[in-house]
Amino acid sequence: MRRLPTIVLFLLPAALPAQTLTWPPTLPGGRAVLSDSSPLLLKPTPTLQKGVAIAKTPPRVDFLYYPGQSYAAKLWSAWGDNLAVGDFCYSAIGDHDAPQGHAFLYEYDAAKKELRQVVDVTKFLGLPPGHYTPGKIHSALGIDPDGWVYFSTHRGSTRTTTAANHFKGDWILRYHRSGNKTEVVAHAPLPNQSLPTGWLDGERMIFYSGTQDGANQKPPSFLAYDVEKRKVLYADDAGPSRALILAKSTGRVYFHRDKGKGGEGKLVRFDPRKPGPPTELDVTIGLRAATAETAAGVVYTAERDGVWAFDTKTEKAEKLGPSAVDGADYITSIKADPKTERYLYYVPGAHGGAERDGSPLVQFDVKTRTRKVIAFLHPFCFEKCGYVAQGAYGVAVSPEGDKVYITWNGTRGARKEDLGKKLKWNTCAFVVVHVPLSERTP
Repeated sequence: MRRLPTIVLFLLPAALPAQTLTWPPTLPGGRAVLSDSSPLLLKPTPTLQKGVAIAKTPPRVDFLYYPGQSYAAKLWSAWGDNLAVGDFCYSAIGDHDAPQGHAFLYEYDAAKKELRQVVDVTKFLGLPPGHYTPGKIHSALGIDPDGWVYFSTHRGSTRTTTAANHFKGDWILRYHRSGNKTEVVAHAPLPNQSLPTGWLDGERMIFYSGTQDGANQKPPSFLAYDVEKRKVLYADDAGPSRALILAKSTGRVYFHRDKGKGGEGKLVRFDPRKPGPPTELDVTIGLRAATAETAAGVVYTAERDGVWAFDTKTEKAEKLGPSAVDGADYITSIKADPKTERYLYYVPGAHGGAERDGSPLVQFDVKTRTRKVIAFLHPFCFEKCGYVAQGAYGVAVSPEGDKVYITWNGTRGARKEDLGKKLKWNTCAFVVVHVPLSERTP
């Protein structure tokens, strides 16, 4: 019988005693990466839902710890969405501290199986002692035609962004892939606003954000920022709380006004060619996460236990089916296989509890509207690396559709008897799942 979904969206996991940890985290034998495959990756939980398929061939999995986790942080964690570019993947983690936090951008080279830190935000900003520095990169990562990777920053605690800490607002930053340099695009594009969510339209060079006031007392605002002219294109007081649909073909963006705890809702449309108040549409859709627009002009979204398709030409939405495979249904990142555009990949249980479902990587077939688990990463990661993979906010798929990159929030040092209990995240890990050809061939 299926478990009822666990609602853990905005509560940090409670702490349990764990073994003494050393920093930085290391893998058995001192290896930088552990690569392995096992039938354990295909072992389902007893409560797997009926109708959910399991892959027939176990994938190869590469497991790495993020470098730079050199101390016991308040909460090593990742809250943004990953970006795959060629044979590389970009992702971000932070220590969640405040008011002087630390956040980092990383580049993974799939050919070399190397994960390196490319931006230390605190070091780059170089602010005087006592000044606010962000503890999180909470936005999706985006790229422009010139190879700049864009992202925005966010606070750790909601109670520390004050005038006493010299808080004026957060940053839009960019990192150049080949030039290995970082630049400030904008500081406080909206005064006293953090930038927890963000998306780049790399063709029209507009950065969109759902912003949050420093005191955390108002709903999100909407920001459309022209990154070439370095000025606000449009802003108002009713923005997206977590996700946005970008129609690359038209430049239009679609989102829900702040909906609090989520669920389906009506879309509004913003057209950057005619900046002004967004137009309300008679279109209902779930929207906590969204893919890029496919060649056919479709964007796929996820919200709670559901997957939707939004046609950017007709502006019509259709629910394709359920997304959950067990008890967890909170999905914050969903990506389409760029090669076939038929398969979607995601990890339910983003904010914790994924391990109770086996930490599954799910493949959703939009043609047959069926779900298949490609790999159960728990207890595989625990038995091989001593790591409990508890939740993932960032997922990316390689251009060939053969690799899925996942950034995990999780726990080192847990004992076997602790499994099944609430464990406080203490370490971020990067996992590459090599999807067998037989599991992604129509």
